Amino acid sequence: MSTNGDYEDTHHGLSALPTTDAPAAAGWTVPDVPLDASAHVSAAEACVYKWCEEYGDVGPRDQSLEHDLFGPEVDRGLDGIDYAKVSEVAVIQEGPTQIKPVAKFADAGLHPAMLENIAMAGYKDPTPIQQYAIPAIVLNNDVIGIAQTGSGKTAAYMIPILSKLMGKAKKWAGVRPDPTSQMAVTAEPLVLIIVPTRELAIQIFNEARKFCYRSMLRPAVVYGGGTMSAQRELLSRGCDILIGTPGRLKDFVVRADRTLSLHRLKYVVIDEADEMLHDDWHDELNPILNAQQQLGAMRYVMFSATFPKAARDLAKEYLAEDHVRFRVGRAGSTTANIRQRIIEVRKEEKHANLLALLDAITGVRTIIFCNSHFSVDHVEDFLFHKGYPVVSITSQRSQLDREFAMRRFRSGNAPILELPSMDYGGIEEYTHRIGRTGRIGRNGLATSFFGDRDEPIADVLARTLVEAGQDIPEFLQDYLPDSITKETVKFETESDFDETEAQAGDEADGGAGGGAWGGEAGGTSNNDTGGAFGADNGTSAGGDAWGTTTSAPVEQQPQATAAW
Repeated sequence: MSTNGDYEDTHHGLSALPTTDAPAAAGWTVPDVPLDASAHVSAAEACVYKWCEEYGDVGPRDQSLEHDLFGPEVDRGLDGIDYAKVSEVAVIQEGPTQIKPVAKFADAGLHPAMLENIAMAGYKDPTPIQQYAIPAIVLNNDVIGIAQTGSGKTAAYMIPILSKLMGKAKKWAGVRPDPTSQMAVTAEPLVLIIVPTRELAIQIFNEARKFCYRSMLRPAVVYGGGTMSAQRELLSRGCDILIGTPGRLKDFVVRADRTLSLHRLKYVVIDEADEMLHDDWHDELNPILNAQQQLGAMRYVMFSATFPKAARDLAKEYLAEDHVRFRVGRAGSTTANIRQRIIEVRKEEKHANLLALLDAITGVRTIIFCNSHFSVDHVEDFLFHKGYPVVSITSQRSQLDREFAMRRFRSGNAPILELPSMDYGGIEEYTHRIGRTGRIGRNGLATSFFGDRDEPIADVLARTLVEAGQDIPEFLQDYLPDSITKETVKFETESDFDETEAQAGDEADGGAGGGAWGGEAGGTSNNDTGGAFGADNGTSAGGDAWGTTTSAPVEQQPQATAAW
């Protein structure tokens, strides 16, 4: 199996792989590149473009910052993306307004500075969700986008929103601090992006830094785990784009010291909505979404890989009735560019099989998902003593330790990363996990271990594999009707927007994938566990289910994903 996504593998199980309990294969004993934790700088403190009042609509280039944001000019580009494969994905529109898609970024009516930033960021052509969402947002529509993880959702909303603001920021932006004094100001963002985890918040902040380049738009990020005093100081510099996790945003919104005011908001984005909308989501989100707003109608944008009842309830409460809805494939579906292997494994075989899988993909960045913090510690200790370069992230770690672990993972210093459960359950667990590889058209390999506790989802799992054109293991064949094909496969509900029908993962009877994925998950809430990553940019299962996922070059994205 190579590391470029072109995998040479004829096995439907692990019988041909070595399962001896031996030290790590040579490919995993990578050189330990020094990373000085004492020199760590918080991700929230990363440099942003410094605007001066004498600039016009667009500021001059900053070669040093440009190198930091986009990398060396010769290396720019999203290498490994199969645009032909991406363009094959169908997009379904629902709602009273029909949007004409754009095939090129240049045809979307974007600000010239944004087009330059898009090119420097390595984007060539819009992905399917971008082809529809960008013009919809440019035309001032509220938008719901249902698309698989890794389909380009972040750029789908960030590009049009920031582009529209580039020419209006001087008119709408809040007060900036006087550079000659130390006086703080109240942060009055124009855009609020709400995300479920710290890691996703940091990832999106880094994307915002790129797309805001050479404009007066100032991005900032706040999240749980960072100190309130440091983040309060960041906000005191003012910001136009604020990315944050619900709990920390609520902390600042309800404070009486006027650190943050949302009265200037023009756009609210709820990203990966299904990852944060649990039973108590009203407690955290309502104080944020109901904050006083004075500058006219806000626009709402919601993106999600699945569309459970909580997400539909949120959309009904806040989005305009004539909002535009896009669905890239079936909600909760998986992509054909991720090869999916399901292997039947007994609990006592896990350690040996995990080593066999890792040794078959030596040197490939790998994410291992565990169902509890205890499991994370257990598996990390096991792999560490076998000589594998492994790090982990859980809510029990300090934010400094979490960010340092991510730096080691992304740099290739420790290419195996462990994450805890994120409390999904059902087929949604599987969909989210494998979506952490094979992003934006890249090839990926996902290997999942199937145990006795996973039988409740066997039916919908088998149909999900058929839908994506995957090989069906023999032990799942009995769950499928004769002569089923990807064209004839059916799920319990085909409309992701019909509020009267049960959806995947709903409590109501009949929702596709509503059964438990291996039993009750043992992790903590989304906001406490750092599981959302993407193309450089995790999820969970319950009980005894776990698996592994691999994909394309190390520089581009996590190559492998496993759940324990």
